[in-house]
Amino acid sequence: MADAKGTVGSETEPHSNLSTHTLEPRPDGWIYKGFQVGRREIWYASPKMQLLMVALVCFLCPGMYNALSGLGGGGQVDGTVQDHASTALYSVFAVVAFFSGSFANKLGIKATLGIGGFGYCIYSASLLCYNHTKNVGFVIFAGALLGLCAGLLWTAQGAIMMAYPPEESKGRYISWFWIIFNLGAVIGSLIPLGQNVNNTGGTVTDGTYVGFIVLMVVGAAVTFLLVNADKVIRDDGSKVIVMKNPTWQSEFIGLWQCISLSPWVVALFPMFFSSNIFYTYQQNGLNLAHFNVRARSLNNLLYWLAQIFGAVIFGYALDYPKIRRSMRAKISFLALFALTFAIWGGGYAWQRQQVSREVTMEESYENEKIDWTDPKFLGPMFLYIFYGFYDACWQTCIYWYMGALSNSGRRTANMTGFYKGLQSAGAAVFWRLDGVHIEYNTLFAVTWAVCAGSLLVAAPIIFMKIEDTTSLETDLKYSDERPEDVVPTAALEEKRTDV
Repeated sequence: MADAKGTVGSETEPHSNLSTHTLEPRPDGWIYKGFQVGRREIWYASPKMQLLMVALVCFLCPGMYNALSGLGGGGQVDGTVQDHASTALYSVFAVVAFFSGSFANKLGIKATLGIGGFGYCIYSASLLCYNHTKNVGFVIFAGALLGLCAGLLWTAQGAIMMAYPPEESKGRYISWFWIIFNLGAVIGSLIPLGQNVNNTGGTVTDGTYVGFIVLMVVGAAVTFLLVNADKVIRDDGSKVIVMKNPTWQSEFIGLWQCISLSPWVVALFPMFFSSNIFYTYQQNGLNLAHFNVRARSLNNLLYWLAQIFGAVIFGYALDYPKIRRSMRAKISFLALFALTFAIWGGGYAWQRQQVSREVTMEESYENEKIDWTDPKFLGPMFLYIFYGFYDACWQTCIYWYMGALSNSGRRTANMTGFYKGLQSAGAAVFWRLDGVHIEYNTLFAVTWAVCAGSLLVAAPIIFMKIEDTTSLETDLKYSDERPEDVVPTAALEEKRTDV
């Protein structure tokens, strides 16, 4: 924690930025009226409350989408239609997300999230429609629309998660978000599990899709309850760095400024690209290909539960106060590298013993798929659990690395846009590989190789560019804010007195 003089922990090295840890009264208005939760005070326009709200949106929208996708094939027997929809989704997502930081900065967090939540219920409705009409075109259109909406939603979410908390709490904020978000997938997974507990054959029931649609509509409505970033005030009275007077021109120029300020951030781009590619193999190459529908539903539930444990362990470890931030970055990287070879190595040992993709696609193989009553269920079930744990560790680390590079709401929105754009490009490529029916052994090998290779490329950034703190001067660069706009008045007076 930083004290009033700007020192961190027990270190006495002076900050180059002004202190933001001097308490002062909050403005008038109901959004700043505090209430006690245990020993802590929370107000509506506080980072914690806004993180809770956006986590609830993601609980009900992307969380339910993850539960549906985790069934393999979007709950269908043949995953081809979902492959085509996912390719459209992530192709549009990749383009939109790259520029969505500009949209979030110009339109505001609230409007961006509102637009973003809309596409999820349409996508679920398209799969319900497909159950009865086999209308592939509608599913693909819904996937593309969801790509547009999700690009906006996830960029706004990333800006909140990385820019709102103080530096010493970013890992915990990421962890809290990931817990609530993945509880959506966990609870969403209970819908198909309950609906299909006696169903050992093909497609999930209509009631499963209806349940997802209703919850996603509620999630989209919750977005209208948030406040914009310029209204948020932290515990110490400091504010989020945004553009006071953004224009479309200033925000599109801001994309270039974000890269020019830290050009070495491009070394993280391969990690961005890799961050969703493993879903294709895990959900379709493992869960859909080798398990019947009720076993897939149970696997899906356990997968998202494991994500919660991964987020808690890595999120809290990344904020461990007795180790300097730069050292925590190095340790987390080494842990992630070790997990990449331990978990995927176990996956290789299992995958090389499986039948070919061609065999799994035969109609007669449906009766050969693993049920939860089979003795051979436990091994791949635990493997699937570890895949879920690994996903949460990977995502938590990436968000923390980006948050360690900047505290600016404007820059984190742009970095999140780059992250989600490249992430979606990677997902689109791998869903397309599955759509053209690449052999599962090949899909597994390519996924593992790309993840491992991206870590090697990112290593220099993580080892050399993540510092123990980020200066206010760096965060304010290329914005129209001044220190007095974001730092508490008492802290400014303290700084002037010290000088």
